Amino acid sequence: MYISQSKIEEAVKLFQEHDGVMRTSEVLDAGVHRRTLYHMRDEGMVTAIQRGVYQLAESEPLSKPDLVIVAKKIPEARICLISALSIHEMTDEIPHKVHIALPRSSWQPELDYPPLKVYRFSEETINSGVEPQTIDGVEVKVFNPAKTIADCFKFRNQIGLDVAIEALKRGVKEGKATYGDIMKYAKLCKVERVIKPYLETVGHG
Repeated sequence: MYISQSKIEEAVKLFQEHDGVMRTSEVLDAGVHRRTLYHMRDEGMVTAIQRGVYQLAESEPLSKPDLVIVAKKIPEARICLISALSIHEMTDEIPHKVHIALPRSSWQPELDYPPLKVYRFSEETINSGVEPQTIDGVEVKVFNPAKTIADCFKFRNQIGLDVAIEALKRGVKEGKATYGDIMKYAKLCKVERVIKPYLETVGHG
């Protein structure tokens, strides 16, 4: 099947404008024909990093492919808990799954890769404290340090109280989260009574 060079060049330029990573639907919506995309795939010009997510072969390897795939495939997801702590460098835990927050009413995502740990948040808590970060050229929605600390105390029975306490200590001592912000999100997450004694022992009570 013949695909004109101009159409391939247009598609390559489109990928470059998106930092080399695009979903199939984004490519098609931009006017690239499915045949052109599949031709580029077959010729090794783009590679599938996950079903429905392609990367331009000439692009630099992704530093955090797990997060890029999640951001592209599940745009309503927020990176939370252990994964957010890892991004903010507030834990020594290595997340073996990508921890994401989703609205209670949303569908259960199914990805071949990466493995996910899904937490359900209320509309108010999922839309508070979101701090988008650009990772590998892709916008990834991550909860900020103070909101992540509050979330860790809320889900302490699932991730471990020790992880939450360590995140609190590092967040405060390294200046990543203020007492006021932590308490604001703690009230939102209904864990202010749980978190306050630990905050006070850090010396910011």
